[in-house]
Amino acid sequence: MPQLFRRRTNTVARLTLVAVVVLPIAIAAGGYAFLQSAYVTGVGVPRAQPVPFSHAHHVGGLGIDCRYCHTSVEKAAFAGMPATETCMTCHSQIWADSPMLAPVRESYAKDVPLQWTRVTDLPDYVYFDHHIHVAKGIGCTSCHGRVDEMPLTWKAENMRMAWCLSCHRAPERHLRPREAVFDPAWQAPRDQLVQGKELLERYHVNVQSLSDCSTCHR
Repeated sequence: MPQLFRRRTNTVARLTLVAVVVLPIAIAAGGYAFLQSAYVTGVGVPRAQPVPFSHAHHVGGLGIDCRYCHTSVEKAAFAGMPATETCMTCHSQIWADSPMLAPVRESYAKDVPLQWTRVTDLPDYVYFDHHIHVAKGIGCTSCHGRVDEMPLTWKAENMRMAWCLSCHRAPERHLRPREAVFDPAWQAPRDQLVQGKELLERYHVNVQSLSDCSTCHR
């Protein structure tokens, strides 16, 4: 009986079977990698601002405390953005004629706030309260990264639900003394888990409620 198929047909069939198994996995892996990329999450990508403000200079170099500009971080859900008057407290005397600071002077003269671009912008269906995190011992750098080392500000974490839950499910790994909340150079001690559990009790952290849907979705 003559051969109906060429010899390479078996090879093609094997490759087809392998492709049927491997291709969906490769597509899924590629899609996951894309969703985790900086292109989608914005992590590590500086955002354009009306003035190229440097946290590295103001915080890391000059040692300005976070609360000097973000005045409501200890008492409100929103940390607050500095009024132009705050900037002009120094810049009416320092770099007063700098072309780079022209938008600041114009904002002050016209009494029109600067339109800063949000670096970390959560969806509307997510409730986040800065002041409760500060009160419970969560430091600025836990979410925003080492802003004192950022010449231009970028998002340090993807801020997705899985990332938030990783802390909410084990807060003792991240809690620090309240006096260290605004210290960008703070590092967790070797016995962080021990100290973290002590802080859970001291700051009355209700761990069971942290994973409830209604905690963040109201």
